Amino acid sequence: MKALATAATGMLAQQLNVEVISNNIANMNTTAFKRQRAEFQDLLYQNIERVGTNSSDAGTVLPSGIQVGVGVRTAGIYRITDQGSLQNTGNVFDLAINGRGYFRMLLPDGQEAYTRAGAFQIDQNGQLVNPDGFIIQPAVNIPNDAVGVTINEQGQVQATIDGQVQPQIVGQLDIATFANEVGLEAIGGNLFLESQASGPAVISTPGQPGFGNILQGFLEQSNVNAVQEITSMITAQRAYDLNSRVISTADEMLNSANNLR
Repeated sequence: MKALATAATGMLAQQLNVEVISNNIANMNTTAFKRQRAEFQDLLYQNIERVGTNSSDAGTVLPSGIQVGVGVRTAGIYRITDQGSLQNTGNVFDLAINGRGYFRMLLPDGQEAYTRAGAFQIDQNGQLVNPDGFIIQPAVNIPNDAVGVTINEQGQVQATIDGQVQPQIVGQLDIATFANEVGLEAIGGNLFLESQASGPAVISTPGQPGFGNILQGFLEQSNVNAVQEITSMITAQRAYDLNSRVISTADEMLNSANNLR
């Protein structure tokens, strides 16, 4: 009874589907979170009668054949990189990228990571860091006597020093883009690592062709749509129920066959 194994693969697929959806819903309020979608493929087919083979000595050909599928498999979990809505926070060090690009962050092990979550702060040394204390690249140092900080759309950081009229430039932010953003490796903490699938980082000043602008006092919101996710979860639940019903039906059929006398 192949239906037992086939339906089992369907239940496992829908279980994974619900896990992906639940992660999306859990991160509805995560800054710059990008929702994910599970992709599935059908498994190999058993060719009882191969399509296109001769059905007689006269040269007639089977128009369809007999192929029986054996279930479903997970092909991948795809990240949807659509821009999230921008929320005005009024915080000087909240930054959002309007368009393509990622902020560059220096990890404690010296590796460079990438993020679109721009909820930055100033550490004890006056450096611009993320909530985990990782330093943005290139490093930006805010003077202790600064009474105001302005970051323009091109990433230029200017500080107004107490007692001075003209602001002074204290740093220049740049952003990175990738040929395949979906290929970035997520490591948690709103951070991604470059991978062979993503291609190498292309770094440039914000506002250049193909690169987004930086908006000061804004944060990018999650691109999760609650209604869409709940609808997808209901669909996945119904599919799970149907596969479990197939297993019950196959079990009843086996029971009937065992009771034949």
